[in-house]
Amino acid sequence: MNITAIYPGTFDPITDGHIDLIERASKLFETVIVAVAVNQGKFPLFTIDERVGLAEEVTAHLANVNIIGFSNLLVDCAKEHKANVVLRGLRAVSDFEYEFQMAGMNRRLSPELETMFLTPAEQYEFISSSMIREIAKLNGDVSSFVPKCVEERLKEKFA
Repeated sequence: MNITAIYPGTFDPITDGHIDLIERASKLFETVIVAVAVNQGKFPLFTIDERVGLAEEVTAHLANVNIIGFSNLLVDCAKEHKANVVLRGLRAVSDFEYEFQMAGMNRRLSPELETMFLTPAEQYEFISSSMIREIAKLNGDVSSFVPKCVEERLKEKFA
């Protein structure tokens, strides 16, 4: 049975924590789809094309990882790409309640779609994209939280 996981997020910007989960997922699943959400309710720093491009660049070494952009319901995107599992990262207990609710709603909308949670390696537990954006905005050093190409793009955005 081909098991395909879909890992959704805004990835604004993609961090070492995201990459850690993607790399570990690539060892567990035959295919991993990193689904970059348009997220119309927020004002992302990077466009959808920029976020997809950065995700492609930092995951190029993973043959079974595909990057897509999406703007529809996650369950519909998963069906479209034949994903059987939604992969979600949990950094802290505080993430669990929201993620648990989302998993329940996704199960109700698409009963055949399972949700699995992965926790990041301990050095990435505290990293969030919003924190990285704030540090970069204030000219802080984000080099230990994101790949070099992402660090450079952040510097360009806030120059």
